[in-house]
Amino acid sequence: MNRGMFRLAVVLLSLVMIIGSLVSQTIAAEPAAQEKSMKNTKPRRALIVIDVQNEYDGGGLPIEYPQVGQSLANIGRAMDAAKAVGIPVIVVQNVAPSSSPIFAEGTHGAELHQVVRSRGWDHLVQKKLPGSFSGTDLEAWLRKNRVDTLVIVGYMTHNCDAATVIQAVHAGYAVEFLSDASGSLPYRNRAGQATAEEMHRVFMVVMQSRFAAVMSTEEWIGIVNGNGVPVRDNILESNRQARLSGK
Repeated sequence: MNRGMFRLAVVLLSLVMIIGSLVSQTIAAEPAAQEKSMKNTKPRRALIVIDVQNEYDGGGLPIEYPQVGQSLANIGRAMDAAKAVGIPVIVVQNVAPSSSPIFAEGTHGAELHQVVRSRGWDHLVQKKLPGSFSGTDLEAWLRKNRVDTLVIVGYMTHNCDAATVIQAVHAGYAVEFLSDASGSLPYRNRAGQATAEEMHRVFMVVMQSRFAAVMSTEEWIGIVNGNGVPVRDNILESNRQARLSGK
């Protein structure tokens, strides 16, 4: 190889090394840039108001914890706050056949509570199963409106709320759950028994461990108005904290 060709080979090799270095830096920077972009992206929320119907207030399934008057007031506050900042409100209504002892179509118990009816909504979903996604157009509406975060309020914490939260997580949505704008009632059956407070409290802990950012209505209203961000935990840390506390 003559001297000219040798110099050309050195130059080409140097160029290849420089280009390779730039490509590597770009590839390495992409995940960090994407993460930063995600952190700086404002959530596109929708408030999902689940089964706030007369059956739970003076009907066949009275909510006991938190006290129904308290949770209803907070549901109203959440709806008002959502509308004030442009968050769409989706109302979900459970409807059962006319022969059903609860939520029978056309009965007072199946009607939406006045707290909801007096405020209106952007979209109404009627369902027959616990999960709000099952057999409804909920997901299609959310995708069409580019929603990425669901805020859950309503009843019951341990039934339709929990089913909807899990469905939402599996569908790729972030979830926020307002603990004082929801509620439970007691159960007793062949498997055992639990008070309304136990049902609600345990489900809040489980949701916070993996499925949702659990918070009060007051905290959520502050967040959507620019004061703070939702706090999320995970299974590993939740278990570690329990073991460290000896409980």
